[in-house]
Amino acid sequence: MWVNPEEVLLAGALWMTERANPYFVLQKRKGHGDGGGGLAGLLVGTLDVVLDSSARVAPYRILYQTPDSLVYWTIAHGSSRKEITEHWEWLEQNLLQTLSIFENENDITTFVKGKIQGIIAEYNKNHDIKEDDDTDKFKEAIAKFRKLFGMPDEEKLVNYYSCSYWKGKVPRQGWLYLSINHLCFYSYLLGKEAKLVVRWADITQLEKNVTLLLPDMIRVSTRCSEHVFSVFLNISETFKLMEQLANIAMRQLLDNKGFEQDRSLPNLTIVSFYRDLDARAKSERYRALFRLPKDEKLDGHTDCTLWTPFNKMHILGQMFVSTNYICFTSKEETVCSLIIPLREVSSFGVYSQHGSLLSCSPQRSSLGSETEGERQFNLNDNSVPTATQALMTMYRRRSPEEFNPKLAKEFLKEQGWKNHFAEYGQGVCMYRTEKTKDLVLKGIPENMRGELWLLFSGAINEMATHPGYYEDLVEKSMGKYNLATEEIERDLHRSLPEHPAFQNEMGIAALRRVLTAYAFRNPSIGYCQAMNIVTSVLLLYAKEEEAFWLLVALCERMLPDYYNTRVVGALVDQGVFEELAHEYVPQLYDCMQDLGVISTISLSWFLTLFLSVMPFESAVVVVDCFFYEGIKVIFQLALSVLDANIHKLLNCKDDGEAMTVLGRYLDSVTNKDSTLPPIPHLHSLLTDDGDPHPEVDIFKLICSSYEKFGSIRADVIEQMRFKQRLRVIQSIEDNTKRNVVRTIVTETAFSIDELEDLYILNPTDRHDPSLPYLEQYRMDLEQFKGLFTLLFPWACGSHSDSLALRLFRLLDQNADALINFREFINGLSVLCHGDLTEKLKLLYKMHVLPGKHLLCVCVRVWLETKTKPENMKDLPKMNQGQFIELCKTLYNMFSEDPNEQELYHATATVTSLLLEMGEVGKLFCSPSSKDETKDDTSMSSYSVLSAGSHELDEKLQCEDIAEDTVLVRSTGSQGGERLPGGGAPLNRGGLPHSASIDKDWAITFEQFLASVLTEQALVLYFEKPVEVAARITNAKNVRKLGHPYMSVSDYEISLSG
Repeated sequence: MWVNPEEVLLAGALWMTERANPYFVLQKRKGHGDGGGGLAGLLVGTLDVVLDSSARVAPYRILYQTPDSLVYWTIAHGSSRKEITEHWEWLEQNLLQTLSIFENENDITTFVKGKIQGIIAEYNKNHDIKEDDDTDKFKEAIAKFRKLFGMPDEEKLVNYYSCSYWKGKVPRQGWLYLSINHLCFYSYLLGKEAKLVVRWADITQLEKNVTLLLPDMIRVSTRCSEHVFSVFLNISETFKLMEQLANIAMRQLLDNKGFEQDRSLPNLTIVSFYRDLDARAKSERYRALFRLPKDEKLDGHTDCTLWTPFNKMHILGQMFVSTNYICFTSKEETVCSLIIPLREVSSFGVYSQHGSLLSCSPQRSSLGSETEGERQFNLNDNSVPTATQALMTMYRRRSPEEFNPKLAKEFLKEQGWKNHFAEYGQGVCMYRTEKTKDLVLKGIPENMRGELWLLFSGAINEMATHPGYYEDLVEKSMGKYNLATEEIERDLHRSLPEHPAFQNEMGIAALRRVLTAYAFRNPSIGYCQAMNIVTSVLLLYAKEEEAFWLLVALCERMLPDYYNTRVVGALVDQGVFEELAHEYVPQLYDCMQDLGVISTISLSWFLTLFLSVMPFESAVVVVDCFFYEGIKVIFQLALSVLDANIHKLLNCKDDGEAMTVLGRYLDSVTNKDSTLPPIPHLHSLLTDDGDPHPEVDIFKLICSSYEKFGSIRADVIEQMRFKQRLRVIQSIEDNTKRNVVRTIVTETAFSIDELEDLYILNPTDRHDPSLPYLEQYRMDLEQFKGLFTLLFPWACGSHSDSLALRLFRLLDQNADALINFREFINGLSVLCHGDLTEKLKLLYKMHVLPGKHLLCVCVRVWLETKTKPENMKDLPKMNQGQFIELCKTLYNMFSEDPNEQELYHATATVTSLLLEMGEVGKLFCSPSSKDETKDDTSMSSYSVLSAGSHELDEKLQCEDIAEDTVLVRSTGSQGGERLPGGGAPLNRGGLPHSASIDKDWAITFEQFLASVLTEQALVLYFEKPVEVAARITNAKNVRKLGHPYMSVSDYEISLSG
């Protein structure tokens, strides 16, 4: 291809000149082509890989040089001699004579460079190639990546890095290529190639390690192999990108529907894609840091100082700017942070002396104001009372004493918060300092809890930007029923049943509306157990709409993936908790692992934020801290509980005893400052009658957790979450695979290992984990065609796609244009393990299937075979048009078989016999068929496939019928000539035009089967055993390497998965 002229100082180094004239030189890379160039060729090939030379992409090149200059310019590259020769001949014919006219060599150089650039621009215009940000070197790397690994154009390369891959104790220096879906490595050293291809979706562990031998290395683990890479120029950048790409793959496996937005990524240019990934990561950290909505994207950040009026100081930190927010956080984490929604800004100005931006007087909105009237909701056509305020305020029961020490303490807490608001501001624009944290740890006053939960969780922002959203959602969901609403109804009366607010219809109805509205907002989650407990607590302290947005913040941002069908987020955090326990309470970790307690306690503790295992008045204090500090509070508290019971747990002999110890401890956690009357705790009612544990003050427990485990940082937790997410999702995938294989192994002759290998070959881009196991992975027609070509023994020649379409429609039992794994295996099993009759029956069904419409009789017959033996007579008859298509399939099916000629002869004989049977059958079905002369729209039984012709009509399009195909009892009729018996005129191919198909002609499956059995060649062909293992191995190689058969060099590094 033509390339933008690039200067070359040493034209002869590592290159051999093949052609030359006064202005141009055609060169070939040493070591390329036949002979390999000996030792020099081996050295050059090695250098090309190690130094990332473009020569392995383009072994030929053309240089331009003026006679009196020592500087050469590369103007063309070629991957083949033919390509480079075409460019050379064009130069000789179009430029050489023109260049002789110029007198000044500078003018010649300018002309040549301009001409080449013009050719490139014209080519890009004609082929609709848009200019992008990708450098020429990166484009060469892309071409090399696709050539080496056989990757399609849709597979975008994100970046590539020089590194060493360790195979055993031997390092192999080469290049690591990171694309959207794959991690690839290539090495070429002294004539030996080595390739590695790993899908991101197959990775179970990705970690950066430091050892004595290798100071920096990246370890990549899959289910069956482990790969180590080292000697990176920038290991942090490489590992960060690998984390992002692996995370994208895991998120896609976790929630394919919710991840559709990422399908736009491949449309970006490579450089833009890389930048976009980096921007995504920064935006995620930004949103998590300031609890902002999920669609908020960071525009930029800069170092700055913030003038704080409460202490009249400049605080050093960073300012973050996004579409709707300006945020600030100090360098020291807890000194000060600030969130300013642009909707709250009334004015701003520039203080020119220091060139800094000053935000002037952001409007402060009180969350307690009620400017809009409450809407009444009508649920199931029954008017119900609507909770116009937090349920706690409506059902708070005061002690008989008007004033007591607890109320006095509560009053002091309220006063402390009011003073804080006066000094630091109130509402979303409040300055958040160390003093704010201290007030939260001391407990939020009862009547301020809802307001501050909204503020600290960030739910206030989503509620402010979506006015009326909740009301509309409630109205749309009213009267709608699905699985989620059934589960909600079942759990409504199990949600804090001991609290008076949920012992009447008002509280139950409010809970129903919030849970149902969220189920309709987020169908991928719908409803999950434990959501009812958390939501009921939210309703106690917040209005309905506020509780809804708190639930949104909880499920979608603060506890991601917790409340889905597989509670992946909770399982991930369970793994994180195990890591933290191993680090912070190592003496207890082994004991807990042996007892299997950690996995049991963590799910119940994390899913309900301790609400289900602690007395209510104590658990809400934990929720206070959670909304302010996030998940780290839950980890700290869980570690504190283990640490406080370490000696008792070490003496436990089984998990039941350990659970009893922890249960008694949590039941004893009290909140002595609570002004609420004691509420019976359901968990405590279920424990045994042993001696109660001494009371534990919740505030002391929380303070202890901060003192001992407060060093846990949010960014470290996120890093651990990524690591655990890889493990958990792959574990879930393995479990799904085992369940699917266990379900269908009794229905097929495939072994368990073969089914597992076939399951892995399933396309992953249509994965929907919300569906039942067998429906989670489905494939469309194009994906099925790819697997049909690789796995099905009837796939050969140009007819494969049409045959795949027929089989796909037959297998697609619910006619949704998708087939699941069981349907796929059913079809493949017949072709690989079925007997002669089963294979012929499948072939017959594939051709009696209606064209583009839903399956009718043949599908009912197919489904009936699952429950009872199939009767051949139940199969529909095959008409003449379908029979012709069947003949085409048979002729094309044998095109690559060693016994091709013998099979063609046998097919011709069977075709002749069946044509006669169909014609004879007409005699018994239609009296008019006895007439000697028929209308021209009919077809005689003696119509034949003509020898020596490939010209068939539009309907048949049978391109693969061989020239020596035997005629079927033909009398030598020529085009336009009538056949004996008064048949219709034939076209040049010997087959009737589509208009001349005989509608009365038909054969049955019994006739088709009996006819095939008369020909031994066909019987042997359909009874021939299929090498299933070889086909599966070949399909896996194609998927990993892009070519069917593995070369010796491919074995240098074993492939994962």
